[in-house]
Amino acid sequence: MNSFTVALLDHQLQARPSGALWWPARRTLIVADLHLGKPARIARRSGETLPPYAAAETLDRLEREVATTRAHCVVSLGDGFDDDRAALDLPGDTRAAIEQIMAGRDWIWIRGNHDPAPPPFGGNSTAELEIDGLLLRHIADPSATGEISAHYHPKARLSLRGTSLSRPAFLVDRARVILPAFGAYTGGLDCCDPALTWLMAPDAIAILTGKKALPVPMPRDAPAAQLTPAPPRRFG
Repeated sequence: MNSFTVALLDHQLQARPSGALWWPARRTLIVADLHLGKPARIARRSGETLPPYAAAETLDRLEREVATTRAHCVVSLGDGFDDDRAALDLPGDTRAAIEQIMAGRDWIWIRGNHDPAPPPFGGNSTAELEIDGLLLRHIADPSATGEISAHYHPKARLSLRGTSLSRPAFLVDRARVILPAFGAYTGGLDCCDPALTWLMAPDAIAILTGKKALPVPMPRDAPAAQLTPAPPRRFG
């Protein structure tokens, strides 16, 4: 089995190699930061060109995850779209792919800082969601317990046989799980950044994505006691 199981308030959750979080007991698949429409938004604002197939790559991976898990419910943890206009301006084939994946299952869009308006694709839209004592939202609340969130696009870097390896990663401690960005070409924030070391407990783990979910102690530049606490900054 290539996933890694973590416990959050006695619920068993599976961190999948793809970056999706699977909740078997609820038949619920949770993904974060799809950022659909990002190339168009970047081109609109700066003229910079990004690969145009980012949405297709993201949706292909999402479709495989839904099919593999046979999810009854999918939760997008915010920033499903790169901005509200991006959701409206998606080309027809991308819209059709989204609607095909959504068909026949419950779908919940949690609103993020990039996409505060409900998307035009059906499903339910909400600021946050509580399921069986777990709270799903876009940006972590440092005071929360039993929280599943997104926003920071965490990545972890390891040295392996003299080679530096950086991958998107889940961050997990007793209080929370922060998911990596699921979208293609979304960038990431190193888990050594104070915004993340401040949020996560000293014994937190990072679960690197890839061919197999790889759990390691969460890398830190300095012991937590030596870090100066600061409010989490916005990212993404």
